[in-house]
Amino acid sequence: MDKRKICVVTGTRAEYGLLYWLMKEIQSDPDLELQIIATGMHLSPEFGLTYKQIEEDGFVINEKVEMLLSSDTPIGIAKSLGLGTIGFADSLNRLKPDILVLLGDRFEILAAAQAAMIARIPIAHIHGGEVTYGAYDDAIRHAVTKMSYLHFVTTEEHRKRVIRLGEYPNRVYNVGAPGIENIMKLQLLSKKQLEESLGIYLEEPIFLITHHPTTLSTNPIEGIEELLEALNNFNNATMIFTKANADDNGRKINNLIGSYVSQKPDKRKFFDSLGQLRYLSLLKYANVIIGNSSSGLIEAPYLETPTVNIGSRQKGRIRPNSVFDCNPDVKEITEAIIKALNYEFKEDSEYKIFGNGETSQQILKVLKNIDIKSMTKEFYDGEII
Repeated sequence: MDKRKICVVTGTRAEYGLLYWLMKEIQSDPDLELQIIATGMHLSPEFGLTYKQIEEDGFVINEKVEMLLSSDTPIGIAKSLGLGTIGFADSLNRLKPDILVLLGDRFEILAAAQAAMIARIPIAHIHGGEVTYGAYDDAIRHAVTKMSYLHFVTTEEHRKRVIRLGEYPNRVYNVGAPGIENIMKLQLLSKKQLEESLGIYLEEPIFLITHHPTTLSTNPIEGIEELLEALNNFNNATMIFTKANADDNGRKINNLIGSYVSQKPDKRKFFDSLGQLRYLSLLKYANVIIGNSSSGLIEAPYLETPTVNIGSRQKGRIRPNSVFDCNPDVKEITEAIIKALNYEFKEDSEYKIFGNGETSQQILKVLKNIDIKSMTKEFYDGEII
């Protein structure tokens, strides 16, 4: 009997971190064959050539789809999307997977979904049903949902939203967030190990700062200049920045951060990519995470790290009480940081709303046992159950 071929696509350092345990589960299952397609920022020197980390972790990358142009304009992103669709069409034709696994809402994932849909390869989508009104990722996520056959969502609210999009309830599974599995399974670095790896003494307060473009805003870099000005009110803080994604105007954000960090290199560091282990370890020891990354809403609460969420990029996403939302305004950001620094965590149930860390096992069971002979789709107009 031939092994079922499960192809996983990863385009960013963050995606790979979320997919790691599922990839390990597939790789170790005797009835399954793991295929990996690396694309997007993984293949870019500008973002640290992070495909090498995938290989160092013991995985074989079957295909590499080059698609990123050296541009972060809307035209450049749209052209990258077109190149990606062409590249994925060729790669999927060579690999001929039985199921394609996609996570999230980035344009690289949309390119893969388009090619798979036309090739009639069933798509299993992770993290559907969520909303983020400040970025075009929101529309991409819902588009990929409609092209997918299997749906693995992170909360009951997200499960119901996918069903309202016309997907049959028996194909929508609430499995929790894969990021929580990393927290439960990874042996995080000690503070001393982390300091040695980062090359900086982590003197409190420690700020972890990740700020991405708000792609649906008239000003995609909204908040970054205000954030950097607000940070001047905390000159004694140790500040660790990570690069913005390869979205519209991401390079402008990175240039501003680079200039800011260079003014005080003994207290500030800027990294292309921290990798999952260092990122979560730093998130554990940080006094606050600042910016507009989803990690501040999903993973940070499980590590009892409060979040300052700036602007509209994550607007609409479920968040616990440890998240302090503010507008891209210097005074508001400063006040939110002060509130976060003084916040005390209480009952676990208020923060741990994205599952218990058993996501990959639940997904694997479905991928392994689902009947893929007749994966036709119809629009579901029934009750939400």
